[in-house]
Amino acid sequence: MHRVVVTGTGVISALGHNTAGFWQSLTTGTSGIREIENIDTSQIRFKHGAEVRGYVPEEYFEAKDISLMDRFAQFAVLSAREALAEAGIEWTQTLREETAVITGSCLGGRGAEESGYWELFHNGKSRVHPLTIPLSMSNAGASHICMQFGIEGPAYTISTACASSAHAIGQAFWMVRSGAAPLAIAGGSEAPMFLGGLKAWEALRVVSKDTCRPFSAERSGLVLGEGAGMLVLEPLEAALARGARPLAEIVGFGMSADAGHITQPVATGPSRAMKLALRDGSLAPEQIGYINAHGTATEANDRIETAAIHSVFGSHAGKLAVSSTKSMHGHALGAAGAIEAVSSILSLRHGILPPTANFLTADPACDLDVIPNQARMASVEACLSNSFAFGGLNAVLAFKAFV
Repeated sequence: MHRVVVTGTGVISALGHNTAGFWQSLTTGTSGIREIENIDTSQIRFKHGAEVRGYVPEEYFEAKDISLMDRFAQFAVLSAREALAEAGIEWTQTLREETAVITGSCLGGRGAEESGYWELFHNGKSRVHPLTIPLSMSNAGASHICMQFGIEGPAYTISTACASSAHAIGQAFWMVRSGAAPLAIAGGSEAPMFLGGLKAWEALRVVSKDTCRPFSAERSGLVLGEGAGMLVLEPLEAALARGARPLAEIVGFGMSADAGHITQPVATGPSRAMKLALRDGSLAPEQIGYINAHGTATEANDRIETAAIHSVFGSHAGKLAVSSTKSMHGHALGAAGAIEAVSSILSLRHGILPPTANFLTADPACDLDVIPNQARMASVEACLSNSFAFGGLNAVLAFKAFV
């Protein structure tokens, strides 16, 4: 069993087109939630989202590639490029044949699919774009990463709603730890800003009409986001042998199912996933100093997650710092776990814990230290990153600072 380290990260989100911009916004408590610009919201009750602004595909891809890639797949490739560049991977044919690419996405290229259906049902066209299927398939992100770098090893996509990319990273971690893959690129991507998708979320009545206020008494729901996050994972000995700089160590992964309700969470499933991540990482609860919470800012989620944390950590829960970075980059659905994993890694690396932004008044039922509004300097030994999905599917990643 190998120790596994993260040697590269990549992010594109409402907080910037790269990891540096993302981290700058997180540490200054700058929210990327604004009025939605990329689509007409006149038919939608909510007007705010966390879009990737100023994104011009032609600045990153050739025209022939853009025609084959939905927005979500473009985000996946861009974040993988950045992560691999930071890791400084030097490819050999053997490494290409053995490297794993595991991605997560809740929706895949549903935006491309909707465009085709709009032409068919609304504009009366007799057929859709001939590339609708390859544009819309959820594995397109993984496939395009493989094609971009000539990677021929195990590659697949996981779709477990909002836990998709956390599950992807956890599976990749286990593969590298066991020796099944000498290197893995893992994360997720999402591009949910299209009319049909937004109307579907509107129907659920869980989207805020102003902003995202996790754990705050004034919270009114989640805010949708988009983007991608990717990690490069490799055995510690391989990273050190080639002179790479580990950013953090990934030590544990836990997952569970609530087996309850399709949309209403219960505390037992998240509690079990956190306990399993601690056990997998041989971590005592007292070693955890920070949790990047799922923290959607819905009443049920925030209270259930608080209860789950108390259940797992007991008296230590009062000493934990807990924040939801969704308050800044929005809820990126299948990409959320990966974006938040990057945030967790950077927190350990730099000794800065990002805040829960937009916080007003504490909810007595969410009685945790949620780092309200301002980042905090703190050296933390280990942290958890929580992802809890519709359908009651839970994934928790455990990271340790690399010293």
